[in-house]
Amino acid sequence: MLDDNLKSQLQAYLAKLQRPIRLIASLDDSAASGELRTLLQTIAGLSDKVQFDASGSDTRKPSFVIAREGETTGVRFAAIPLGHEFTSLVLALLWTGGHPPKVEADVIEQIQSLDGDFNFEVYMSLSCHNCPDVVQATSLMAILNPRIRTTIIDGGLFQSEVEARQIMAVPMTFLNGEVFASGRMSVEEIVAKLDVKSEAREAAKLSAKESFDVLIVGGGPAGAAAAVYAARKGIRVGVAAERFGGQVNDTMAIENYISVLETNGPAFAAALEQQVRHYEVDIMNLQRADKLVPAAEPGGLAEVHMANGGVLKAKSVILSTGARWRNVNVPGEAEYKNKGVAYCPHCDGPLFKGKRVAVIGGGNSGVEAAIDLAGIVEHVTLFEFADQLKADAVLVSKLKSLPNVSIHVNAQTTEITGDGSKVNGLRYRDRTSGAEQLVPLEGVFVQIGLVPNTEWLKGTLELSRFGEIMVDAKGHTSAAGVFAAGDCTTVPYKQIVIAAGEGAKAALSAFDHLIRTPVAEAVAA
Repeated sequence: MLDDNLKSQLQAYLAKLQRPIRLIASLDDSAASGELRTLLQTIAGLSDKVQFDASGSDTRKPSFVIAREGETTGVRFAAIPLGHEFTSLVLALLWTGGHPPKVEADVIEQIQSLDGDFNFEVYMSLSCHNCPDVVQATSLMAILNPRIRTTIIDGGLFQSEVEARQIMAVPMTFLNGEVFASGRMSVEEIVAKLDVKSEAREAAKLSAKESFDVLIVGGGPAGAAAAVYAARKGIRVGVAAERFGGQVNDTMAIENYISVLETNGPAFAAALEQQVRHYEVDIMNLQRADKLVPAAEPGGLAEVHMANGGVLKAKSVILSTGARWRNVNVPGEAEYKNKGVAYCPHCDGPLFKGKRVAVIGGGNSGVEAAIDLAGIVEHVTLFEFADQLKADAVLVSKLKSLPNVSIHVNAQTTEITGDGSKVNGLRYRDRTSGAEQLVPLEGVFVQIGLVPNTEWLKGTLELSRFGEIMVDAKGHTSAAGVFAAGDCTTVPYKQIVIAAGEGAKAALSAFDHLIRTPVAEAVAA
């Protein structure tokens, strides 16, 4: 189950344990229980601080608890945590064994101070690259606070629970038996949602900050590159972002970033943040911008008002707010989101094993999603509005070779239907004949491109008819001292490498603006 190289690495990690831990397993006679037993015994054999105990009596079998010596509670995995969750397993072992987490001290204090009893149940799939964030966050919370319980459940392993709770997207988090959140969340986001007083404290903290020379709004590749280039000039730089890394976090494979042969989105995002932090940039994560007030006069300060009420001030601003998945905007899409309507085939595909699904979109992302899903589900039907698929020829050829795939071009999706609780079909119009048809199915994956995150800038900056920020060759916007870069702008080809280059360009333009503005002030004086 674990090869020699992985065993060697795990043994090195387990050497960091500061106190003994127990792996208390609840098993039955199933093949999955046999796999879990083998995994846990292997782990226990790698360290004298880890003990395997098969005396567990949890109703979910197979499952196991990682507990401190002398205790019987801790983080529970109702899963065989390999794949994307192997790192989550390793971290849970280390944290339970006393190894300190790489989390800010104030976040740890917040977790330990939470008042209440919290029972988290996190449903995930081993192929989901968004799930580990939630798994690791809730695991850490259970380890740090004895009033918090966390159970990590593999939806593919406990399919009956998934169907009973009508879970059609992961990660799906329940708190005390009720839906708490769907989708990726960091530990800071979860804590903020539980700690109702944190928003006001955070707003006051932001407003008290000294003004920045360059304030970057957005932490994707464009924002990260802008931060590095600006900070290397020796000036005061801040980054305010909803989540550092932006949409890159939701990208499974990256194979076209120059000098990096192959990586994945979360790893790439983590590397971006690490480099930005190296230059001591003030990173303000989990911050959503709500309003931009450009400087009233040359040399003045622009203001960025945040959704929590905080206000940041800066001599120049770079907007790199990126984009998000575009919705089909047909009846049923919003109603059945996470109830059969999904946007990430890697994350949610395993939940539709053996079922019929549709993919809307015939570009690269849509065709890749259909190919991926075809290996899991019973049948995939791909719908493309245009008269031909727009994906690369090699992808189209691969798709057409699959026996369980149907393709409809000139197909306009008109409705996603359901029974009130989950998706049961998709209605489309043949644009050639005008005829409407209903295709029975259980899931719909939307893959039709991006929409810029610029709604909050309407009326402040000049935007294109698509909502993109209008920029010139140097990243200038229609407001003096305000620059923009990346997928939120009119620059064509929404690619990571292009966003990074545009971010660097915007930072250089902002610096040029800064060094010229004081000269103008001196003349006026």
